[in-house]
Amino acid sequence: MSLHSVRVRFAPSPTGPLHLGGIRTALYNYLFAKKYGGTFILRIEDTDRKRFVENSESYILETLKWCHIEPDEGVGYGGPYSPYYQSKRSNIYRMYINKLLKKGYAYYAFDTNQDIDKKIKEWNHRGLVFSYNYKNRMNMNNSLTITKEQLHDKLQSCSYVIRFKIKPGEKLKMYDIIHGNIIVNTDHLDDKILLKSDGGATYHLANTIDDHLMKITHVIRGEEWIPSMSLHLLLYRALDWTPPHFAHLPLILKNNGKGKISKRNTDSSNFPIYPIQWKTPKTIIPGYRELGYLPEAFVNMLALLGWNPGGKREIFSLQELINLFSLERITKSSVYFDIKKANWFNKKHLNEKEEEIFSFLFKEIKTRSIFCKKDYLWKVIHLTMDRIHFIHEIWEHSFYFFISPSFYEDNFFKKICHENTIIQLEKAKILLYDINQFTSVYLRFLFQKIKNKHKIMQLLRLSLVGSLKGIDVFIILEMLGKEESIKRIQELINQIKEKI
Repeated sequence: MSLHSVRVRFAPSPTGPLHLGGIRTALYNYLFAKKYGGTFILRIEDTDRKRFVENSESYILETLKWCHIEPDEGVGYGGPYSPYYQSKRSNIYRMYINKLLKKGYAYYAFDTNQDIDKKIKEWNHRGLVFSYNYKNRMNMNNSLTITKEQLHDKLQSCSYVIRFKIKPGEKLKMYDIIHGNIIVNTDHLDDKILLKSDGGATYHLANTIDDHLMKITHVIRGEEWIPSMSLHLLLYRALDWTPPHFAHLPLILKNNGKGKISKRNTDSSNFPIYPIQWKTPKTIIPGYRELGYLPEAFVNMLALLGWNPGGKREIFSLQELINLFSLERITKSSVYFDIKKANWFNKKHLNEKEEEIFSFLFKEIKTRSIFCKKDYLWKVIHLTMDRIHFIHEIWEHSFYFFISPSFYEDNFFKKICHENTIIQLEKAKILLYDINQFTSVYLRFLFQKIKNKHKIMQLLRLSLVGSLKGIDVFIILEMLGKEESIKRIQELINQIKEKI
């Protein structure tokens, strides 16, 4: 493939936020374009004005920016093939629909919705499914069944649509880079509408014309468009154009196996399906960005949701993904989304974010008027960062290095509220008080010889942290120092005394 020849497009409809499937389509287009030094284009497919949702376009642009997969050309970026909005290209579509009409590949249809509904009911009554196709079109109200004079009159007085005239009896051979060879019998295709009664082009017509005029070399989109591929190829042929290469991406399914991820099931999903927050006057639905996911981790996770470069390695930078990407290694079968895996990716990418973790923790302690040396802060981060999946979790895993616990783990605290615990804690206090070498190594050695070592360790941890969680207790003791450690043990003794 020659350098700079690849031109791909991401063409979302402005009907709401992008979900995981949509942004993955954008990512694969971006990776493919960048791999071959080509062009990644953003086009807004807004032929369906009834479903238009305010803020969709700005949401799409912000999402691509957050993911660091910005277009080279298109809406918000300009370029030689503007306008990049389908709603602003009506004159172009009209010119090509006239060519199709003249060549006999399209025809006017005057059937009303009521006419079509009536036919559907009649066929249903006979246990059949009605299709506006080569078998039925000659029994319908269209330009194929009337004279030129009648057509002239109807065009002046009636509303109409323009349909594509499918030629029956052909086994149409199609090739998809992911799915391989596909054969469709044109007898099974219906005469799809190309121009709606309001004069607007349908997706099928607009998308085909735009892809040709914008010199798109590869159409990479979701597999829900496979059934439309035959019509699109027939349109290319009717207009004497060379079609692009097609690659249809697998569906992303929910991990419970109950259906695909879509905008319609945000309420039933137990994980986020939007890359960034989506706001409406009534609701705010957080996205991966707001929940603390790093864009690098999100993109890494998304790239491997249907594609893999081979081998066991899973952590990649964006540039590495570009270098390794190929359409041939995309899976045919649907893929399952797993939120635990998404969290794992975030945890792995956090290893490159020590400075950001430092800044976050520094702000946390500053707001509490706590001051400590930078070295101490870095030590705390290195001791606790392997326990976190998100930057914002660092405080809950490290607070005990800066402040005394404000409460104790309830169930365990109730169990130890008796005189014997106070005796054990007092002994631990005396033992710590007499140590000159207050290091984790020496403390560990000293506590090896104590009876009920496990119980004492639990009590020490509770006094220092407030729960039975946290890193190695001897390291906590060394970090806090003798004075602070004894002070916290005394505080737990006081709390137990109050309780009993």
